[in-house]
Amino acid sequence: MKKLSDRLREQIEERIATGKLLPGQHLDETELANEFGASRTPIREALIQLASAGLVQIRPRRGAVVSTVSPHEIVEMFEVMAELEAMCARLAARRMSAAEHAKLLEAHQACSSAYEARDPDEYYYRNEVFHQMIFAGSHNHFLAEQARALSRRLRPYRRLQLRVRDRMKHSFSEHDAVVKAIIDGDGQKAADFLRSHVAVQGQRFTDLVASLEAMSAVAA
Repeated sequence: MKKLSDRLREQIEERIATGKLLPGQHLDETELANEFGASRTPIREALIQLASAGLVQIRPRRGAVVSTVSPHEIVEMFEVMAELEAMCARLAARRMSAAEHAKLLEAHQACSSAYEARDPDEYYYRNEVFHQMIFAGSHNHFLAEQARALSRRLRPYRRLQLRVRDRMKHSFSEHDAVVKAIIDGDGQKAADFLRSHVAVQGQRFTDLVASLEAMSAVAA
């Protein structure tokens, strides 16, 4: 059973990822405690966990705020994420079992259903499951943990991308290529396809920066 602070961390993280808590927004421990019906101690523990993941900044005598990340830092994180996921895909193509292939196809189909419903939020959640299966499919626990940690850090920005016009369509198409390469056991193709899928490049980066600027304007 999860500790209360862990459950609170997940709930606050979800609000950051969905834009309900915006970059630069102050996080008042008392207000959060009242809102979640908890004492300040587990709230403080949750904020410390979020700070260790980079989602929150805790400033001496000034409290906690949602982290503000520069476009340059976002690109750097996506570059690392792309390489971590490529490694996972390469190993998954070699190591996933037939049963894991079936589950990966189920996750892929769930993404398809969300895409057909034109529901970016549902697609985002199904997309997370899809990527998590590839992490696990690497059968390298350390690599999977590193990928999960950075994936959590990038949640708000990966979610924003899905609201860009036609991004869901392209994302699903890219997933399709990754799935086929993994099932075919082609580690190089799987790695190349997933690296390209995750990397923020060109117009996608411009669209993401525009979305971030809009969020910052709301927070101000």
